[in-house]
Amino acid sequence: MSDQLVIVLDCGATNARAVAVDTAGQVIASASLPNQPAHQPDSPENWRIWPLDAVFDRLATACGEALASIDPGRIAAVTVTTFGADGAPVTAANELTYPVISWQCTRTEELAEAIAERVDPWELFRITGYQVIPFDTLLKLIWLRGNAPAALERADSWLMMPGLLSMLLCGEQSIDPTAAGTMMAMDMAARDWSAEILSLAGLDPSFFPRWVQPGGVIGAVTAEAAARTGLPEGVPVVAAGHDTQFAAVGSGARPDEAILSSGTWEVLMLRQQEYEATRQGFEAGLIIEADAEPGRWNPQLLMMGSGPLEWIRERFFGDITSRAMAYERMVAAAEEVEPGACGVMMLPSFLPDAGPNAPHHTKGTLLGLGLGTTPGQIYRAGLEGLCFQLRHAAEVLQRSTGFEPAGIRLVGGGARNPLWNQLRADVTGLPVTTISNEEATVAGAAIFAFIGAGTFGSVEEGQQAAALGERTTEPGEGASAYDDLYAAYRRLGPALAEHYQR
Repeated sequence: MSDQLVIVLDCGATNARAVAVDTAGQVIASASLPNQPAHQPDSPENWRIWPLDAVFDRLATACGEALASIDPGRIAAVTVTTFGADGAPVTAANELTYPVISWQCTRTEELAEAIAERVDPWELFRITGYQVIPFDTLLKLIWLRGNAPAALERADSWLMMPGLLSMLLCGEQSIDPTAAGTMMAMDMAARDWSAEILSLAGLDPSFFPRWVQPGGVIGAVTAEAAARTGLPEGVPVVAAGHDTQFAAVGSGARPDEAILSSGTWEVLMLRQQEYEATRQGFEAGLIIEADAEPGRWNPQLLMMGSGPLEWIRERFFGDITSRAMAYERMVAAAEEVEPGACGVMMLPSFLPDAGPNAPHHTKGTLLGLGLGTTPGQIYRAGLEGLCFQLRHAAEVLQRSTGFEPAGIRLVGGGARNPLWNQLRADVTGLPVTTISNEEATVAGAAIFAFIGAGTFGSVEEGQQAAALGERTTEPGEGASAYDDLYAAYRRLGPALAEHYQR
């Protein structure tokens, strides 16, 4: 068993990767190519699509490079994990009738504003677990019905991005609940389609392909796909899906822990065993997605992560050309600053409609600046502001779900900053656990690939086999100082709301 490998095709918004993973969740080989959406020809400048064949070519090239040093006989399965919300209509012959509209495209912004005239946003949230966001798949379906109806009429089904890429590997059409859960089209409690919601786009559940649960076998690598990727023909293609859900599994999170995925964005989420869409959660901006395992759901809050810190680096440490060296300097400078950053406080709402302050529509704000304010104080204020935001999000999740986390399990690039991790623990009062395996999404998808290959019998078995390399940061001596500072932070959102809504 230990000699087996699976190949995870990890398609992100900036990189398309192929990763070979062993049964302990460790990366054996990998390769990556840049990935980004393209402008849709003969359309407004801000219309963005994913050219599917080009995306698959990047993954195929990366796959060939990653497999160069691997015995193909060790490969037990291949799977795909990628972003949610994006998909395309396809014919029975696996041909797209319209390009994949990217979540970065702006064409549905007016629809997002107008949808409330057709259906109550609370009702949408109650059924689907989703807030009205311009990139919602449902809005793309409604847009196609109104602007390119022939694309839907010629199509036999709709596939989300994981299903589209899996289709190119094995020729079979499918959809998994984690990807479908990002569409604002599911009856989330039933983990099945909502005929009522789909009717808004003039569709019904029969339009969609067969369900395949994560870990289920979709098909086998075709001769054509084998020639493009270097994968052996006949290798099982196993369903994974939306990357956030697989990061949660790959983190090894226990039932009493919240999971924080930290990068440019941060997602704080739970793995709950019941679906409950509350009015309080709706008003706080929660979304609820289907977990990778049946019988679990993921209430979560999306908020800014390292984006504001990058803004600080570029403007206050821009003379340091090496990004890694700049962050070393920033951390060293911030460590010399006392809790509270000498009166400087940051509200990290750089995108006003994300995070727990979204109801106030606040923007990114720096307060308490003086002629003697240093870059180190500003960076510490940025870290503290993000930690205050995290505590606020944890409280929103607790009030909305009744869940009281005993700790936070942290994955992603933002887990590599020890100072930030200590501040997270100090501000929230909760232990923060990181893992040495930085490939949580890949490790989680690999567990399901091994399940599909028959190597693991359950998610728990896969998690137990994983070499996580856990490290826990406990709240320190300075934790008590942050209670008053947090209370001051919480007053900022309501206080600034009137200013930003002028």
